[in-house]
Amino acid sequence: MVAKRIIACLDVKDGRTVKGTGFVNLKDMGDPVALAARYAEEGVDELVLLDITASLEGRHAFTQVVEEVAAAINIPFTVGGGISSVADAERLLEAGADKVSVNSAAFRQPGLLQDIARRYGSQCLVLAIDVKRVNDRFEVYSHGGTKPAGWELLAWAEAGVASGAGEILLTAMDSDGARNGFNLEACRLLSGLPVPVIISGGAGEAVHFADAFTVGGADAALAAGIFHEGLLPVPVLKQYLQQQNILVRI
Repeated sequence: MVAKRIIACLDVKDGRTVKGTGFVNLKDMGDPVALAARYAEEGVDELVLLDITASLEGRHAFTQVVEEVAAAINIPFTVGGGISSVADAERLLEAGADKVSVNSAAFRQPGLLQDIARRYGSQCLVLAIDVKRVNDRFEVYSHGGTKPAGWELLAWAEAGVASGAGEILLTAMDSDGARNGFNLEACRLLSGLPVPVIISGGAGEAVHFADAFTVGGADAALAAGIFHEGLLPVPVLKQYLQQQNILVRI
């Protein structure tokens, strides 16, 4: 059995870690390099580092921060935001990232996922999907959750995997920052995919992670605010999950 992963997310804007609710009302949470080092020390399994305004501002992701984080940690980390070419992926992987996460550019450039996967392998490519419930469907959004992409969740995830994505990072925008729990229904829709699924958006307490793994079928669960604020230390979370007979790395 493969151990479930706990992932800390660092949303970065202007070189600082921020956190909001529903992708808005951002608050400064500190230096991303210091936070990354802290999480690696506490036993988080992986990090996700997102330049959250790169796509909106039409610029490339932040290579210097990636280099500094890579030098400060000894765990895998994924970088996303503003990746729109194989050259962008190459720059970030060479800076120390283990994987790159693509979101908005995958809609504009249908061959991008395939090109990155062909060059570096599917294990280096994460498809990030931001969704909102619209009537009885989960609709996909791009550009930091500001633009409807015209796709339903499962259809877009399947298309991404067919194009070479080796992992899905699913963020339910309606749940993000609310701390009422992950969107288990959205997560379950992807449970039949042949690649790991990371669920994000809504973690508020340890039981939410257990639900993500047992009810939602997630392979990994990602959180930001509750970790940044010290409300749920990673060692405490992992001990709880162990007590629930969920396999995690201690």
